[in-house]
Amino acid sequence: MKRLALLLLLTAPLASAQDWMATSFEHTEVSPGIYMLTGADGKMSGGNITLVTGDELIVLIDDSFKPLGPALLEKIQALAGRPADFIINTHAHGDHTGANQFLNEHGAVIFAHDKLRSRMEGDPQQNTGPGALPIITFSDELTFHLNGQEAHVFHIPTAHTDGDAAILFRDADVIVSGDLLFRGLFPFIDLDSGGSVSGYEAGMRSLLNMSTDETKFISGHGPVSTRADFEKDLDMLIDAEARVKVLVDKGMGEEEIVAANPLAVYHDDYNWGFITTERMTRTLIRSLTTD
Repeated sequence: MKRLALLLLLTAPLASAQDWMATSFEHTEVSPGIYMLTGADGKMSGGNITLVTGDELIVLIDDSFKPLGPALLEKIQALAGRPADFIINTHAHGDHTGANQFLNEHGAVIFAHDKLRSRMEGDPQQNTGPGALPIITFSDELTFHLNGQEAHVFHIPTAHTDGDAAILFRDADVIVSGDLLFRGLFPFIDLDSGGSVSGYEAGMRSLLNMSTDETKFISGHGPVSTRADFEKDLDMLIDAEARVKVLVDKGMGEEEIVAANPLAVYHDDYNWGFITTERMTRTLIRSLTTD
């Protein structure tokens, strides 16, 4: 049901989305003071949102679609007592950046990678006016010192997009992956926004290399996950690419490969409405056959 709802959220006109788009948020406390926010009552709110609370600073990692800004602000105030001081955007897609402008109007300063700002700046659907774009950007990494712990923010190049960031909370042993993790789903690798399959795999490996068996991952889409969950999804992607590559190397054309259905073994577990088995196959073909 949630897979269908996510498909609708990403593809349907806004007017028809009102019936299934979340109007409020629920939370999961991943570690003391670190919450994952999702749509309440089984409804969808875009990508997962991370809220960090404490006596010093309130930080949000990603937000949601523009219409959900007021509901998100209400949830932040309920958990933290006041609006967010900072927002960190993990990448330039509207289900993670849409409420930027609204929350900026309520005092939030927005941080993101240089290329994320460039992507948003050139997109009139996201560059909607003052406050929509990050006003502080970084090229490689930065660290927030907040509420007695460090939040290390770092760029992951050419992965989901070309402006991805992930966040490691060292003391809490929590990693916010952005859309480097679609838990239990075929991932959306946005080749048209600078993403790549090889970069996505490399990014996943880099996050695994800084994790432990106790690390909790806040995924871009899906539940809070473990290192074992993350490894399972990376292994799937590596094997899926290899299965498609065998057919590409045989000289088969795109439609022949799709008809051969090399990812059938993963269909029941990973297929979903937005990135179907067929679309994942076509993404891998394009990646393997484009310089």
